[in-house]
Amino acid sequence: MFGLYITHPQVHIDPNVPVPDWGLSDTGRRRTLEASQQPWAATLQRIISSTERKAIETAEILAGIPGLAVETVAEMHENDRSATGFLPPPEFEKAADWFFSHPDESFRGWERAVEAQARIVRAVERILHDHDPAVPIAFVGHGGVGTLLKCHLAGLPIGREQDQPAGGGSLYAFSLADRILTCDWMPMEEWKGFGHGRA
Repeated sequence: MFGLYITHPQVHIDPNVPVPDWGLSDTGRRRTLEASQQPWAATLQRIISSTERKAIETAEILAGIPGLAVETVAEMHENDRSATGFLPPPEFEKAADWFFSHPDESFRGWERAVEAQARIVRAVERILHDHDPAVPIAFVGHGGVGTLLKCHLAGLPIGREQDQPAGGGSLYAFSLADRILTCDWMPMEEWKGFGHGRA
């Protein structure tokens, strides 16, 4: 059976609000509602979210059709960028490029990529250790740590070329039996289910 890693889609950016407290924008909410209508969403039997607001809002919408309670795991948070606070989009993109290309180093006090990868891998593996591999599960979180987890699952070095497309709201799928990727990043509202998509 399949596991999914799903990133929150577009958010309402407010420089005066801490990033973990940002919520979904109207576009992000619309896209998540569209994804929740896809057949795969109804098959989910467990949804795990980071504790950041935008991830929880995404998970709650996806949980609506199957009627699931969202579980939250604090260790699934995005890479810690609190040292710099909000960065305007152009500056953030440059910082993200540096973050992925220097995984063993810290960008101006950010959590290092190797540390963030170890954390997200540890959190996901802990959950899956006691999880029935016949039960579809979705992890809802963030692009940075989602990419780091993908690199781990694929056996690839950390690199931004493995990052999701701009805008977020993407997913990839992997087999719960052997942790092998079965679908590369694609918009969550376009995925047709396990056995479909770009591997």
